[in-house]
Amino acid sequence: MDKTQLFRKIFLPIFLIIPFFISLSCSGKNDMSKQPVSTNDTLRTYTNPLSNITNIGDPYILKANNMYYMYATSSDMGFKVWQSSNLIDWAEKGLALNKNDASNQWGNGNFWAPEVKFYNNKYYMSYSAVSPNGKMKIRIARSDSPLGPFINWCEPFFQSDDFSYIDSDIFIDTDKVYLYFVKDCSTNILNGKHISQICAAQLDTDLKGIIGTPQMILSPDQTWEGITQEWQWNEGPYVIKNNNLYYLLYSANVYNSQDYSVGYATATSPLGNWTKSTDNPILKKDIALKVSGPGHCCITTSPDDKEFFIVYHTHTFFEAPSGNRNLCIDRLNFNRSKITVAGPTRTPEPLPSGIPYRIISKN
Repeated sequence: MDKTQLFRKIFLPIFLIIPFFISLSCSGKNDMSKQPVSTNDTLRTYTNPLSNITNIGDPYILKANNMYYMYATSSDMGFKVWQSSNLIDWAEKGLALNKNDASNQWGNGNFWAPEVKFYNNKYYMSYSAVSPNGKMKIRIARSDSPLGPFINWCEPFFQSDDFSYIDSDIFIDTDKVYLYFVKDCSTNILNGKHISQICAAQLDTDLKGIIGTPQMILSPDQTWEGITQEWQWNEGPYVIKNNNLYYLLYSANVYNSQDYSVGYATATSPLGNWTKSTDNPILKKDIALKVSGPGHCCITTSPDDKEFFIVYHTHTFFEAPSGNRNLCIDRLNFNRSKITVAGPTRTPEPLPSGIPYRIISKN
């Protein structure tokens, strides 16, 4: 082998490789110096409570037009609204109902427990607030959009009596509409005890008046509801129909107690007779997880409508329960005539079905 052949066989490949490594090294350094820092990440789970939303109570979620809207006891001025595309990550969108709107001008405080239903191409919000006579009364407001503004639609219900009424729920059952509400224990005194009772009535088709006489359908009568106490509660009604059976979810015990919990009753017609489940409560405190006072719930579905979720609040401060509460959701199942809840949870849970992942900020 002559010198030319030896050079080509041994040294030439080396000379060709060296520039490649030099280029790769320099290129890597340049790329690292110019590499943008990612500010986002993806997750396939969620963890309660959601979105760092605190200082609320009585959350209600409306699913409409492939979006979710959450309303809650949240402001002395009325009701805030939050919006989400995945049921997990929420953005505040301002006041859905403002008591100072020129078309409203009603309510002297205690704006409590809003719920919104879609009916006859409009959005109707039922809520309670302090009326001019100092008692809590229920009113319905209307809007063209889930975000509001909601403007009072009817006059306050039960204006002529001295009782307080709270926690209203509009239930639409084919061609009839019903109003479920609470005769509040602040003014409802029975045999010397202050007792909150759940009542129901059919509404006119325009949602402005009640047909007939309201009926009392639930009263505290199960041990877990504190029936030996001087003050007792059945409140926060929410009605849903599943497989031709009506379910009424409700809360018992005082709102700022760790023992605030959720139970349910069933009936074959909207006005009852209603029978409470012997499995109550189906959602209650978990001391090991530091979950206090889960309650005042509603039900919604996953984006693909394949899963049910219970929406509820818990106390923000486990050791000091108060009106400062947060937003939680957990899976709920209908099994024949029974309801079960996979919660309360504080561990990462799979995202609602129909949401493959969520994008979150690392900042």
